[in-house]
Amino acid sequence: MLDRIQRMISNGIRQFSDPYYQGFAAQLSFYIMLSLVPTVIVLTQILGIMDISLEFLTKWVDMYVAPSMAVTVKALIRYKPDITSNILMIVMAVWAASKAQFSLMRIANYTYTDGRTTGKFLRERLRAMKTMAIMLFTIAFVIIILVYGPNIIKLIFGKIFEGSLFDILWTGLRWPVMAVMYFLMVSYTYYFLPYEKLQFSDLIPGSIFASVGMLVVTVFYSAYTTLAVSNDVLYGSLSSIVALMMWFYFISWVLCLGLLVNKVWKDTK
Repeated sequence: MLDRIQRMISNGIRQFSDPYYQGFAAQLSFYIMLSLVPTVIVLTQILGIMDISLEFLTKWVDMYVAPSMAVTVKALIRYKPDITSNILMIVMAVWAASKAQFSLMRIANYTYTDGRTTGKFLRERLRAMKTMAIMLFTIAFVIIILVYGPNIIKLIFGKIFEGSLFDILWTGLRWPVMAVMYFLMVSYTYYFLPYEKLQFSDLIPGSIFASVGMLVVTVFYSAYTTLAVSNDVLYGSLSSIVALMMWFYFISWVLCLGLLVNKVWKDTK
C-alpha cells in the first residue's frame, strides 16, 4: 500500500504539471459564481411546490461562511423572481446554472483520457444541463428530508421513540443522512459527467477526498477570513465578492484534485 501511495503521488504530480490544469480553478470558480443565482432560482421553484423556503441555506451560510462573504451569499439566496409559469425561463436558468458542470466535465474528460479529448461542445453542454437538473432535485430532496425529517421519523418510529429519545434520534440521524447524500452527489458528478467511465469503486477515494476537502476548505477559509484578513483595505466595496471568489477558487482546486485522485487510484491498481 505504501508503494502504491508513492506511485499515486508521483503519477498525480506528473499529470498535474500539464499546463491545461493551471487555469482550471479560476475558470471553474468564475462559472460557479455565474451559476449561483440561476441555481437558486430553479431551486426555489422546486421547493416552492413543497412550500419550503431557503431558510435552511441561510442558516448554513451563517454557520460556515465568513461574515464578509455571508452578506453577499444571503442576498443571492433571497433573490426569488416569480417565473413559475414561464417554462422557457426555467430552462434558461438551468442552462446558465450548468456552466460549472460543463467546466468540470471538460476537465474530467481531459483527466480520464490522459489529455486526449475534452469532448464536443454542444453534446457536453446538453449533458451538463441534464446533470445539473438531477443535482438540483438531489439538493431539493436533501432539504426536504431536513425540513420534514422529524415528521417522517415520527411516522415510522413514533411508537418506539417518544419525547427526548425522539429528539436524540433525529439529531443523530439528520447530519449523517445529509453527509451521505452529499457524498453521493459528488460521486454522481464524477461518474456521469465524463465520457470515460470509471467503476464506482474507483470513484470512492476521490469522492471522499472532494467531500471532506470542500468541508475543510469552507471551515478553514471562513475562520481565516474572519480572524486574519481584512480585504476592505485592498478591494473596498468589492471585498465580499473577492472573498466569495477566493472561496470558490479553493473549492475548485479540491474538485480537480478529487478527479486526479480517482485517476491515479485506477492507474495504480
